[in-house]
Amino acid sequence: MHLIATELSMFNEIRVIETTELYGELGKFRCLQFADEAIQGAMDLKDTKRVVLQYQRAMLHLLELLNPSFERAFVIGHGIGTIAGHYPDIKMTVAELDGKVVELSKQFFGYRHNNVIVGDGREILSHEQSNQFDFIILDAFNSKGTPLHFTTHEFFELMLDKLDSSGAIMMNLFGKIKNDRLINAIHTTLKETYTFIRVFTLPAAHESDERNMIVIGSNKPIDFHVRGDKVGFECIEVELEQGHTIRDRVVE
Repeated sequence: MHLIATELSMFNEIRVIETTELYGELGKFRCLQFADEAIQGAMDLKDTKRVVLQYQRAMLHLLELLNPSFERAFVIGHGIGTIAGHYPDIKMTVAELDGKVVELSKQFFGYRHNNVIVGDGREILSHEQSNQFDFIILDAFNSKGTPLHFTTHEFFELMLDKLDSSGAIMMNLFGKIKNDRLINAIHTTLKETYTFIRVFTLPAAHESDERNMIVIGSNKPIDFHVRGDKVGFECIEVELEQGHTIRDRVVE
């Protein structure tokens, strides 16, 4: 591993590294990494247009299955700009809490668009007009996982207000498919707002292992065809367990 740059922001210690191996794949990769060593984005230096991270390939595949002709999307969580950068001709609004992340995405990963607003994604979304987005995509993490205020009933209602009538939300979560209290609670909370929910996971060695989960919610049927139990890029559809409802905390 070779350290290219280090930045200390209000929220993170951020590193840009280069490595010849990433998740078992050999090559030459440049990565954006936080102090907890979590990879926030990765670029193949031999093929800079290739989407390296498996969960991002799966999200893009699912977006295109859901609505291949979508026109507007709101993305919470920028990383190196992989999702928004994949659609240069589509109207994308991106919210990123950490301005240093945006700077590094431009300096070291070639992000060229001026569509990122620095600030809290929920607050930024609240100022958008109603009924305008085909997709709202959540891919935001801190050291404790998905920030709690992106998992509540009130936030899911806000997302619904900003979607058009046939729109959908897509969330990248990280957890277990069984006996995961938070994942089950997020899923149950989503069901209070969205009629149709589908959950896809990346493969893991054991059922008890944590892995990326892509959760889709909509009030329009999510009826793309699934061949067997897989839907591209090794995603497997799963059913989650019942959990509790998550609500905003009331401070008195």
